[in-house]
Amino acid sequence: MTRPPTAAQRRVIDAADPVTGRLRGTEAQLAALVKRGLAFRHPRPPHDHFLTPEGHRVRQGVMGTPEPAGEAPASTGVFAARVGGEEAAPETGRPARRREVHSAWQGLLELRRMTNPDGATDRPCGWERAHLAEAAALALEAAGHPPAGPGPGASGYRVRTTPQPEAVAVHEPDGEALRACAATLEGAGWQVSDHREPRTGTRYLLASPRRA
Repeated sequence: MTRPPTAAQRRVIDAADPVTGRLRGTEAQLAALVKRGLAFRHPRPPHDHFLTPEGHRVRQGVMGTPEPAGEAPASTGVFAARVGGEEAAPETGRPARRREVHSAWQGLLELRRMTNPDGATDRPCGWERAHLAEAAALALEAAGHPPAGPGPGASGYRVRTTPQPEAVAVHEPDGEALRACAATLEGAGWQVSDHREPRTGTRYLLASPRRA
């Protein structure tokens, strides 16, 4: 299990700009957040640091969002999108998980606005191209698609990396659900094409981040 942020790291995250996610801290503090995937260094001068989607999710937890009665508090560890098929994973239907996913998706849209040259939020950014499976899975989970549980025959989506540059494969045994996944990814700024496994004939999607 991923360790939660240290107290010092939480203070830096908590002090981030609530809209842009811009961070202030020492070089060592910021570098540590980058290493943990909670922040990134903007490639253009003045090279400020900003929260990643995981960082935004952690910040929401740090800010103390109240949990409803009877609901376990959300973890303050690093958020991970459900790619499907995990042996141990959070339940997607729980209110706390839905809030985490929503916060991470909103953080990702803000990341697009801050890092795409034209400020566009309708297409993926550099962080997503470096984290293809996680980015595609977040788009699917945020739209309400259920990820697959453990086991090869479990229903739900599975996002997997491929040898093809900047492309992930999306598997879903139900044809209608697979088409719905394609529509969601296209709406989130991905290029999607339909394919079949050569040996089994099973349909799957190839999805790549759209550049323009």
